[in-house]
Amino acid sequence: MTTVGVTDVLPVTGVESAESVQAQAARDQVGRRGRPGRPGRLSVTTWRLIALVLFLAAWHLASIPAGRLLLPSPIDVVPAFVDELRSGQLLSATFASLQVFAAGYLLAIVTGVGLGVLMGGVPRLGETLEIYVNALNATPRVALIPFIILWFGLGPAAKIVVVWLMAMLPILINTYAGVQNTDPDLLEAARSFGAGRGQLFRHIMLPGALPYIVSGLRLGAALAMVGTVVAELQTALAGLGYLMAQFSGSFQTAKYFPPVIVLALMGMLISQALKVLEHRLAGWKA
Repeated sequence: MTTVGVTDVLPVTGVESAESVQAQAARDQVGRRGRPGRPGRLSVTTWRLIALVLFLAAWHLASIPAGRLLLPSPIDVVPAFVDELRSGQLLSATFASLQVFAAGYLLAIVTGVGLGVLMGGVPRLGETLEIYVNALNATPRVALIPFIILWFGLGPAAKIVVVWLMAMLPILINTYAGVQNTDPDLLEAARSFGAGRGQLFRHIMLPGALPYIVSGLRLGAALAMVGTVVAELQTALAGLGYLMAQFSGSFQTAKYFPPVIVLALMGMLISQALKVLEHRLAGWKA
């Protein structure tokens, strides 16, 4: 009679499975780090630096046949940037543009988010106003700038209205879409537990719409920056747009680029800040 031990059956399978799991985990870890003896994958920051270097190199090569008057090289822009910083022109213009941008953008956030939540929370109101919002969004807002200047003059009020008009609609539309796309099962479950309309707004609709709202804020920030420059180009009194109009009119193309670079940096920083805010407020969505 042959005796079969417990170790002849069960432990082998358990040990093999444990070893296979550990081996698979080790292979996955090596795969993430890269093979031994080879460098690992480059980080996103490194790729961004490589893309920036390639862009600057292409810019410099394109400036050689074009000439300094039509397209100055980055080598020519650097001393112009330093000169504008030392003279205080760039700092004062940046501060003036930031004031207009902040005022118009904050006003757009308040009105866009408020009206979007109201339209999404009251379906009949949303269905009534949606067609007019879409019509206004399809209208080139730049065409309304001459009328805004006629109504509000050439002062800061006209610039703030232009920035508000440019930024408000994408914020409103995204907020409205976010509230509309709230999970109906969550709403029904909350109603079954006796939640009121205010509690539905605070605890379900707004948290669910946060990714949409932040996306609208990012789009609105970009358009608000565009509206700031367009308004300053039209009024030509102060700000980065004023500097751009002044330098382009006198064919100082090397000095024209520093305000453009500052605007690009401002847009990048604002977009990244809103992206971080989205991860903080709506991290649960991931």
